[in-house]
Amino acid sequence: MPFGLQLYTLRDVIADNPSDVIRQVAGFGYKQIESYEGPMGMYWGMGNTAFKVFMDDLGLTMISSHANVFSDFERKADEAAEIGVRYLVCPSIQGRVGRRDNLDAYREMADTFNEIGRIAKKAGIKFAYHNHAYSFHETDGEIPQKVLMDSTDPELVEYQMDIYWVVAAGHDPEEWIRTYPNRFTSSHVKDGIFGNDGNDGDDMESTILGTGTIDFPRILKLAKENGMKYFIVEQEAYTGTTPMDAVKENASYMKGLRI
Repeated sequence: MPFGLQLYTLRDVIADNPSDVIRQVAGFGYKQIESYEGPMGMYWGMGNTAFKVFMDDLGLTMISSHANVFSDFERKADEAAEIGVRYLVCPSIQGRVGRRDNLDAYREMADTFNEIGRIAKKAGIKFAYHNHAYSFHETDGEIPQKVLMDSTDPELVEYQMDIYWVVAAGHDPEEWIRTYPNRFTSSHVKDGIFGNDGNDGDDMESTILGTGTIDFPRILKLAKENGMKYFIVEQEAYTGTTPMDAVKENASYMKGLRI
């Protein structure tokens, strides 16, 4: 099963020499990458077409990128489409909707997502939203994530499930996958360990795949059966290891998965 890496995992080391770091990623067995729109841009200072050549030379495919979809999105969508990037992903809306207490803001965001999705579709790519824990906390008897999913057009808006954050919010990823088949089309495969206070999201720590508490073989098998196409490794904390060693160990785990 091909698997990818969210380059944000390497945010502490990649900027010094992006090409060398990405070469090492390819050497670990990753076949896909998801970029992000950092200080060097989602193409790491190379421009979209040069970055595509670089990816091809390494046998990598840039599946998607996290991006600020609220600014200059038409240009970003056109540049992504030009080199065959399939998705641009909104990584967060926390600053626009608050943490968890404004359902009207989520309904308005759903309308915005539909419009962004129309622009993406016109350009020939897809648009998706990546969750954190805050959209899964109940507000006025409703779950904001459900408001988003029920209020967006499946033809225009897809969802990237960050499995770690679903668990951190106290929810069951499998339940969401069953409830919304074919809506979660990509994932962040990120393991976590629980602290003494449970899984409130503030007391979890990202860790090497297979050393935490999340049952990825079971979850990812169900996800694949319900329309998930892309499995993108991410790690945010590195207790006792380095970012590059973590990326290597996570690749070994993914190679051993049979789903």
